Amino acid sequence: MAAGGRASGRPAKKKGPAKGTGGNVRRGLEGKGATPPAHMRHWYKDKARTERIEREERGGSPRRAAAPRQKRSEDAPEHISGRNPVLEALRAGVPANALYVATRIDNDDRVRDSIKIAAERGIALLEVGREKLDRLTEGAVHQGLALQIPAYDYAHPTDLITLAEDAAEVPLIVALDSVTDPRNLGAIARSATAFGAHGLLIPSRRSAGVTGGAWKTSAGTLASLRVARAANLTAALREYREAGLFVIGLDGEGRTDIGDVDLLSSPLVVVVGSEGKGLSRLVREHCDVVARIPMHAAAESLNAGVAAGVALYEVARHRRV
Repeated sequence: MAAGGRASGRPAKKKGPAKGTGGNVRRGLEGKGATPPAHMRHWYKDKARTERIEREERGGSPRRAAAPRQKRSEDAPEHISGRNPVLEALRAGVPANALYVATRIDNDDRVRDSIKIAAERGIALLEVGREKLDRLTEGAVHQGLALQIPAYDYAHPTDLITLAEDAAEVPLIVALDSVTDPRNLGAIARSATAFGAHGLLIPSRRSAGVTGGAWKTSAGTLASLRVARAANLTAALREYREAGLFVIGLDGEGRTDIGDVDLLSSPLVVVVGSEGKGLSRLVREHCDVVARIPMHAAAESLNAGVAAGVALYEVARHRRV
């Protein structure tokens, strides 16, 4: 007998799959191919969302429409967030409804002073969790403090002329054309207050309003500077011209340097355009002068807030002479 116990001269039998496996072991060793993309896996948690998006792209109706994001009402309150902005707003006398303080906040002088001023002014003090503060401030950095301010009460455009007449001063009004960033509005308000303007004029559409961001950037100056809103900016400028005010527009394509304009001591409206597009065509047509701010060629344009500050400084300088 040969080694291994096999009888000499007999053919060896072919060994088949082990009993009971059904060949599954061999098939399992063959592999399952490439892993399918995530959206094709039946266990993929966002598969339903992916299918809905594909149906919408093909023009089909989704199974369940997503809830539309609610637009903020003009009468809704705003919030100023952050320890320095809140304290500055309280010291400046910004009207406020409530001061929100985070639970277990790390107290410092700014927190203590804010709470003290709010208590003295009769402003409600509310202790809330940080999650609610995050929601109230829409994710802004609040450092545990938020001040709720009521919706701004805008003046009428003619009220700004009345303010100048009551102060026995030559009117100086700053108008904003398509300035959509509230931080620019706040910065312009700060410069307008510093250089003696009697108010800001903004259009009711396609323009930043007096929001929490504007209050924050203005460093409280919006508490002493009136902001008027017009349904039609060009119509308001036309009424100002009929009332005896001259309109100067700021634009990089102007032919006259702002310092060389001979109207700066007159009753004046200075119009500041957006940083990208400048003055709109209709607003430009209602300007008596379109002036530029001379600058080095390496700088294509100035931020709207910076441009307003430079122009208003020139106006104030000429009026002191």
